[in-house]
Amino acid sequence: MHEVGPAQRFLEVQIERLRRLPRPMRIVFPEGDDPRVRAAAERLAREGLIEPLLIGRDRGDGGVRCLDPETDPATARYAALYYERRKARGVSEREAARIARRPLNFAALMVAAGDADGTVGGAANSTAETVRAALHAIGPAPGVRTVSGFFVMALPRSDCGARGLFVFADCAVVVDPSAHELAEIALAAAGSVRTLLEAEPKVALLACAPEAVQDDEQAAKVARALEELGRRGTGFARLCAGDAGEAVEAGANALIFPNLNAGNIGYKLVERLAGAAAIGPFLQGLAKPANDLSRACSAEDVYAVAIVTALQAAGVFPGRQGP
Repeated sequence: MHEVGPAQRFLEVQIERLRRLPRPMRIVFPEGDDPRVRAAAERLAREGLIEPLLIGRDRGDGGVRCLDPETDPATARYAALYYERRKARGVSEREAARIARRPLNFAALMVAAGDADGTVGGAANSTAETVRAALHAIGPAPGVRTVSGFFVMALPRSDCGARGLFVFADCAVVVDPSAHELAEIALAAAGSVRTLLEAEPKVALLACAPEAVQDDEQAAKVARALEELGRRGTGFARLCAGDAGEAVEAGANALIFPNLNAGNIGYKLVERLAGAAAIGPFLQGLAKPANDLSRACSAEDVYAVAIVTALQAAGVFPGRQGP
């Protein structure tokens, strides 16, 4: 009998959670002409997990709704929304009309307008383009200025983290976060633990202990971030640890790295040496969910990211029934 790996176990739990929602989340895919995206969307629709919306040509097959920004009656409304959001940055109404017709922007504006619950792109566009569309159309959550990325790390053992699951952040977006940005990444990671791991967050901000590295700037930055979290009153357990080993022993289920390099080193080591599955990265800190795919993604990857995006949407709007 084939043993189920940690990534598959995590995904199976998320699928069951989706089935319990009062309605399927509406997830829009801006690269609807990509065969990987179309295959994933058709599977998600067939299994009744989400309501997929494809930006692209309607081929009359697969039972998935397709939208064309050039002819869709909502395009003018999205252009007006984009203009209102970006006019202070010098965007004209004519530019807004042009930008709103681009699939990435059209999808993000659908989410901003409440016509979709989340968006998944990046199969044929760069991370920079995908994240920019989300930032300009959706924007950060109220009171948040830092959008960051995280991995769900699923370990083959269940005696650490949240039943073997961790959130690692930031491993995708913010290269060298300030103390304030570290605090915001920690707050967002706590929300990701609640939404995806269904656990009470225990957050550790990692750095070398000051006595180990004289005048260590990273340790000082982490200390300032902890001070800010204390002033803000986070509502979750905060753990200050000198290294990841101490944090794990103390029960942490979210590890916040001092910079992007450290985050990438950390998740790859755990993946390779501990047999963990790195699921993601996903974006956190946005007002509504948007996630980025690798351009080398498979249809299975698109399927998994859409499931996580739908659960992020359900976590952002836990009581929302939708039209």
